[in-house]
Amino acid sequence: MLAKEIRELKDREPFRPFRLRLSSGDKYEIRDPSLVVPMKSEVFVASPKLDSWTVIPYLHVAAVEALPANGHAVRTARRK
Repeated sequence: MLAKEIRELKDREPFRPFRLRLSSGDKYEIRDPSLVVPMKSEVFVASPKLDSWTVIPYLHVAAVEALPANGHAVRTARRK
């Protein structure tokens, strides 16, 4: 099911950036749809700035978050 969700986010027109949050606390921001490849049991993510890549098993993906155009995660207001 996660592969389908990532594939839908990747293929959305117009593309909107999103973030993969892992169970370890690591985050991967997807800003270009050509740099993510959802596979059967894992997702391939390339990082052009670092000239590197990683393969993440879906079991380690804790959340998929939408990113606004400015690149910051959507935050809710805190109650006082």
